[in-house]
Amino acid sequence: MFFISRALRSAITLWAILTIVFFATRMTGDPTSFLISPDLPEEQRIELRTKLGLDDDVGTQYVRYSAALLRGDFGQSFFSNRPVVELFMERVPNTLLLTIPAFVLSIAIGLGGGLWAALHHNALFDRSVTTATVVMQAIPNFVVGIAAILIFSLSLKLLPSGGMGTWKHMILPVITLAVAASANISRLVRSSMLEVLSQDYMRYARSKGLSPAVVVLKHGLRNAILPVLTILGLQLGGLIAGAVVTESVFAWPGVGRLVIEAVMKRDFAMLQFGILVFSAAVILANLLVDLAYGLLDPRVQGR
Repeated sequence: MFFISRALRSAITLWAILTIVFFATRMTGDPTSFLISPDLPEEQRIELRTKLGLDDDVGTQYVRYSAALLRGDFGQSFFSNRPVVELFMERVPNTLLLTIPAFVLSIAIGLGGGLWAALHHNALFDRSVTTATVVMQAIPNFVVGIAAILIFSLSLKLLPSGGMGTWKHMILPVITLAVAASANISRLVRSSMLEVLSQDYMRYARSKGLSPAVVVLKHGLRNAILPVLTILGLQLGGLIAGAVVTESVFAWPGVGRLVIEAVMKRDFAMLQFGILVFSAAVILANLLVDLAYGLLDPRVQGR
């Protein structure tokens, strides 16, 4: 029942997001203003709206869109006249080139920094990590990206400022994506580890003469990592959402930039599918975390 209820909630959440996005996009204006010249006769605009199915009322469009989704038809881009799934899949590998390394990097930095800070509580390193995490969490992705371009590309001329080519083009966007995520992970690892270190069983493990590494890694980190699993799902979702802004800052040809272009052009089908995929990725990540939590801690299944 635990797994079924979580999966059902996820499905309902995803459908609610789709519904909100559908009606919100229709409030942004008429996409035909980007498709045809304003000098052309109004008859041609009306004909195009009819062809695109935009002349029907919003309720009818929603029913038609929902029926198409159930058939697995996500529509075609207004501008390229190609299936949105095809356009999206062309860009997915490029986005994965950023998000996967950024996720691994954020875990490595966050786990290492948080653990070391907890083991050196109130020391200079601990205070430095705490201050750094607050600053890193407060700065938006696009500010970090722009600052990185100004420093490492324009001033020092060490790395490319944008585009996609060699591995050097990946460094700045990956670091930009990993900054906030690593700060969140580090903060939670530190607080969780500090709580575990104060437990009686940790003092008992130390009194048995076990090495500090065994005490910390086997007994401490194993128990402290459970709350961190929750935020890992959130951070993965945050990286996917952050890719939208980061790809635009660094002119990276990924799905995030594709969605931004769809917003600017009012390409409804492309925008709806992009948000559908991003939302599904975030929901799936959190669902997997819930399931892992339930397997690791059977008490959760009764809630």
